[in-house]
Amino acid sequence: MRVKDLPLKGLVTFGVAAACVAAVASVPAQAGDNPTYTNPNAPVELRVHDLLKRMTLAEKIGQMDQISVVRMQGDCQWSGGDFTPSCMKTVLKDNAAGSILSGGGAGPSVNTPGNWATMVNAVQKYAVENSRLHIPVLYGVDAVHGHNNVLGATIFPQEIGMGATWDPSVVNAEGASAARAVAATGIDWNFAPVADLSRDQRWGRYYETYGEDPLLAGSLAAAAVKGIENADGAKHVAATVKHFAGYSVPSNGHDRVPADVSQRYLQDTLLPSYKAAVQAGAQTVMVNSGAVNGIPATSSHYLLTDVLRKQWGFQGVVVSDWQDVRALQDSYHIAADYPEAIAKAVNAGLDMAMEPYDAQGWSDGLKAAVDRGLVSVQRIDQSVERILRLKLQLGLFEHPYVDASKADARVIGADTDLARKAADESQVLLRNDGNVLPIAPSAKKIVVAGSYADDINDQLGGWTVGWQGVPDGVKAPGTTVLQGIKEAAPSGTQVVQAKTADDAVAQAEDADLTVVVVGEKAAAEGAADAPRPELSADQQALVKSLKATGKPVVTVMIAGRPLVLGDADGTQGLLMSWLPGSEGGHAVADVLFGKVNPSGRLNVSWPKDIGNEPLYYQQLPGTNSGPESSYDAAYPFGAGLSYTSYSFGPVTASSATARTRDTLHLKVAVANTGSRDGDLVVPVYVSRPNADVLAPPTKLVAFTKVHLAAGESRTVSLDVPPSMLAVTPGDINGAGPQQVEPGTYVFKAGTQSTTVTLH
Repeated sequence: MRVKDLPLKGLVTFGVAAACVAAVASVPAQAGDNPTYTNPNAPVELRVHDLLKRMTLAEKIGQMDQISVVRMQGDCQWSGGDFTPSCMKTVLKDNAAGSILSGGGAGPSVNTPGNWATMVNAVQKYAVENSRLHIPVLYGVDAVHGHNNVLGATIFPQEIGMGATWDPSVVNAEGASAARAVAATGIDWNFAPVADLSRDQRWGRYYETYGEDPLLAGSLAAAAVKGIENADGAKHVAATVKHFAGYSVPSNGHDRVPADVSQRYLQDTLLPSYKAAVQAGAQTVMVNSGAVNGIPATSSHYLLTDVLRKQWGFQGVVVSDWQDVRALQDSYHIAADYPEAIAKAVNAGLDMAMEPYDAQGWSDGLKAAVDRGLVSVQRIDQSVERILRLKLQLGLFEHPYVDASKADARVIGADTDLARKAADESQVLLRNDGNVLPIAPSAKKIVVAGSYADDINDQLGGWTVGWQGVPDGVKAPGTTVLQGIKEAAPSGTQVVQAKTADDAVAQAEDADLTVVVVGEKAAAEGAADAPRPELSADQQALVKSLKATGKPVVTVMIAGRPLVLGDADGTQGLLMSWLPGSEGGHAVADVLFGKVNPSGRLNVSWPKDIGNEPLYYQQLPGTNSGPESSYDAAYPFGAGLSYTSYSFGPVTASSATARTRDTLHLKVAVANTGSRDGDLVVPVYVSRPNADVLAPPTKLVAFTKVHLAAGESRTVSLDVPPSMLAVTPGDINGAGPQQVEPGTYVFKAGTQSTTVTLH
């Protein structure tokens, strides 16, 4: 979502906080009544229908609105500060807003988990006690790499780094950790995971994705959904699949620019990752802020109803992104006024509008749309049923509050071992010439250079404490690369931080090794767009000068995307660390000194030169055979080195022939032929010798990750369902359902392959 940078203000006063500290309360029934919806033992559907029939149209309309918490604080604009009772009344009582969010870190004046819980409890208490039917609110937050809004919370690698692990189990565990942390602060709705694909290195939200491949991204997004929604925290937490759909392929690489894609590309490539996450049980979906093929996603009946609900069977809540319903009028100009914009979105299938600014405007606008016959009450009832069902499924009517006194202990320092494991697994070693790594115990002097070597805030990236990253004047806790190296260096090894480029060169002259840490500044959304995604000129010059010393140099990159290296290319070692979180410094040191055998593999393609964007390995074949017109990456999708060696044996299928509707069962023989234990990613790709519809040279159809002891051999089994082979048939206007074409399919793992003919 898009928000403004906010001051860290907003701590609750006016007496409600103390009443919420340890409250666990049920919604009170109305006097003289015993409504079914207040009975926790009644079936959810009966409770939903009982509550809905008691609601006025105005109360129903309010349930479909989500308002920023800052609209109830201070001056009720953007000041933050203490809650203002009159503004709480406007939002939660007069307009009966069904949801509140803290976008981009909007929180309490003292940013601690306990104060977050006190703040959220106060919102819930006001809503429950002052709404006519005592309906609790859904409270949403973007916890995309841990509870990243809260100072002191454990910060995990950004999704791009989690994708490089190729490990659904660690992504699942991270999702559960984030859910427990947000639940401890009273929050019950997490706007994660991102299921978009990273296909254009210029795009500012590239680092928020799990990678460029639909299967990999979908599998990891599904694992995150299950982790979030099955966590055993102080509250149940709903996951959100975003940004549905096609958000990550803007036509010029800039955030929120419309995408123009073929129906075949949309259906075969862009939609599958969202589908996997939705079918993993996600309770909510957030809509793409952009437009696809000339239609804003927020107003697309095809996406929100035909695909999401009719084809995929989604039953949950669909929410817009930041102020996107109003954008249908103000930015896209497909509606003459706000009521018409609301009608287009609601009729397309939207259930809740993230209308952060104007609760009264939403209420008036949707009511006007009803009065003008643009939206039916029946359609409103449908959305409100979904919202109420979610609240009941989350247990909010019985347990709207958390114990704020326990929040600090449950959040601060929680799951640091898991964050370190995730960061360890995300490290991708791409070059190790002369086996310069791991660093030899005999090394007496290590120089650490580069402006990102001791910068924890940029190491964490955007969406950390604030929207654009850690705000100025605030230092987040965590271990930098410099600190990690100093802690890990053996006794007797001198670690020297170079203060300037000239100092780095001078210090390197008598060093055993220089570790130069390069990267990019933390940012989010449009501010993170990079029309030239390359290492900055000063960093290229620094690395070039260090190479000229003739001493070994290892480059560590802290960035949310692969950056063209230019003159910085060619050092003896290259480690892609991504945005590794608060344990990132330890993780880098773990790999550099060999405590961890690197297992990360590229989940994206690394361009050789500027101008090669968008770049992804599933590029379709053409008649121009020049390297710049075909897939020619500096480091291809799936690349990554280890401190041991592996081999792939035969790939076998259960049968050489099968039906197009069959799931194929494959076996791959793998072995660790080196002297160290290690974790091996085993990908299986498919290719078509010929096909009616253009097929990429290779396509990932299955993968797993296995631990192999030194010298161990194993045969792993992988299944390829028909959906992984299905394509949209037909001519240029292909828009029909997917199907598996009969013919020959070649499955490859490592250098080994097997052929299956489908009938």
